[in-house]
Amino acid sequence: MLSMNERANELVKLLAQECSSMEDIHTMLKNLFSGTIEQMLEAEMDEHLGYDKHSPAGDLSGNSRNGYNQKTIQTQMGKTEIKVPRDRNGEFEPQLIEKYQTKSNNLEQQVIAMYQKGMSTRDIEAHLRDIYGVDASPALISRITDKIMPQLMEWQSRPLESIYPVTFFDGIVFKVRKDTKIINKCAYTVLGINMEGRKEILGIWISENESASFWATVVNEMKNRGINDIFIACHDNLNGLSTAINSVFPKTEQQLCIIHQIRNSTKYVSYKDLKPIMADLKTVYQAPCEEDALYHLEEFGEKWGKKYPQISKSWRDNWSELSVYFKYPENVRRLIYTTNAVEGFHRMLRKFTKTKTTFPGDEALKKSVYLSIMEIEKKWGLPMRDWGIIMGQMSIFFEERLSGNKSA
Repeated sequence: MLSMNERANELVKLLAQECSSMEDIHTMLKNLFSGTIEQMLEAEMDEHLGYDKHSPAGDLSGNSRNGYNQKTIQTQMGKTEIKVPRDRNGEFEPQLIEKYQTKSNNLEQQVIAMYQKGMSTRDIEAHLRDIYGVDASPALISRITDKIMPQLMEWQSRPLESIYPVTFFDGIVFKVRKDTKIINKCAYTVLGINMEGRKEILGIWISENESASFWATVVNEMKNRGINDIFIACHDNLNGLSTAINSVFPKTEQQLCIIHQIRNSTKYVSYKDLKPIMADLKTVYQAPCEEDALYHLEEFGEKWGKKYPQISKSWRDNWSELSVYFKYPENVRRLIYTTNAVEGFHRMLRKFTKTKTTFPGDEALKKSVYLSIMEIEKKWGLPMRDWGIIMGQMSIFFEERLSGNKSA
């Protein structure tokens, strides 16, 4: 195998023989570049299909090559045409030149792109070595991804909008290494619905424990970044969160997640009682109005109070924040009675991070979550369904606060 110097000498000889001007040299380098890219893409296709080109192993494999797509990419040498292989099933998505990419990237950008798609550092190391012949240790890959930290910090401190009609608070647990131990840490995220009805992750906060002081820090940070008002905050009764919201945004209405309340209520119910209890609770939370809901809650207590006294007690203790949604029309109710919006985001987040079983520290966790958010938010271009109707209804309930913020 030729050394780097020997390869360079061979390239110089070739250029001297074939080129008579700088333009010829430029053209040949572009051709060499595009040829190298195409070879790498072919290697990626081999990896994707599981067999080499023209190999009999591909017979009856269920997928095969299906020609090429022409693609123009912008490089440091100008525009270059390359052929991108495609497969019959339409499943091939190259890592080197992504589907809608029109510029060539350097190694660092490729590493960050793979990290963003959920690949672990060791998976990236193996991919670079097997496909491109590049040796990059996990430590090097970690240092490369560290370069997004200034971008992350800028995102975390960016100005927020003045009003968020609805916000959802929730957390997702990850395993993080601390000294010689592996502990559970929660990445808390706040999903806001802005005035245009678009979803937006307002920030990431990592913590080992929930507390009133932790949530006070989070909510104050949101206010300092420009939020003047939140109409409705939806959450799962996270420890200390209600107090923090009340102290910073005293006018904000808080709706506890009904689904979580049901799960907590039925946690210790025997299997034979589960279905009738679920049916009786349904008459409470699906009641047409709060008065009717309280009537059915009273009935529930009379029927199940002796056997399961903790259930009706829990509903009564939290009723002021469980019952907020009853005052609103159906479209608003469906949006706020559960934290499904942020839980759906966390399900997508888990898909991007599922290969990373343990994070070496808080920074690594935050990097991974941030890059996943950037990928997930690409799919959030459209407003929430029926947002025009929802905002029209909310503008009646919060007319004074809307006009007050406009004049401020």
